[in-house]
Amino acid sequence: MALLHQAELRPSKLELLDGWVHTRPWFDGAPDAALSTVAAFRFDDPEGEVGVETLLIRAGDGPTLQIPLTYRGSPLLGADAFLIGTMEHSVLGARWVYDGVGDPVYLQTVAAAALNGGHRAKLFIDIDGKRVERTPTALVTGTGTARDSVILPALSDLAVHQDGAVTVVDTSAMQVGVRRVVGGGAISISGPSAEPYRAAETLTGTWDGAAEPQPLVVVRHNRAH
Repeated sequence: MALLHQAELRPSKLELLDGWVHTRPWFDGAPDAALSTVAAFRFDDPEGEVGVETLLIRAGDGPTLQIPLTYRGSPLLGADAFLIGTMEHSVLGARWVYDGVGDPVYLQTVAAAALNGGHRAKLFIDIDGKRVERTPTALVTGTGTARDSVILPALSDLAVHQDGAVTVVDTSAMQVGVRRVVGGGAISISGPSAEPYRAAETLTGTWDGAAEPQPLVVVRHNRAH
């Protein structure tokens, strides 16, 4: 369950992303096009400390782009390369916003969803002290059927590289491929040999305008870990 607050964000999420997404090697859209939100979904941090949200956005009439984000109440030491920026949350105070591919908590939650057939977190918004469930804008499902626990990887264990429109994260226990430009068939990821890993599982999603499941993230996990 993700508990949201009626709050003002300064800057807004799209304002924060605007100065960052246009500089990414996988950005697809007009350089001066305004950003708009297509859909979004969240996962639960098992420790309840980090906000984990994936935004699906578009620049002008360009393709849908996937940006996993984590929101933290203090800086993640050693993750400066993945810091998008900071925002002021009118309820929670200062929030440090990271590109999820460099945050172990995002990797843990998305891997668990893909490998274990998980879903997005249910969203509730706090309105005058009452929790009201919020209608989701995207539905996501993992293809896996196992019930494996996914250990939180160490930040020092992450090796991140770009493979076309897919950001690939290698750790000693798993490999995660995040499709940045949504569309097309199965996600192909590069990196170390697949031999230590079991078969890949995929997180797929649907939303308004994408009725057919779209592959978003692929995960290969070493059961020995």
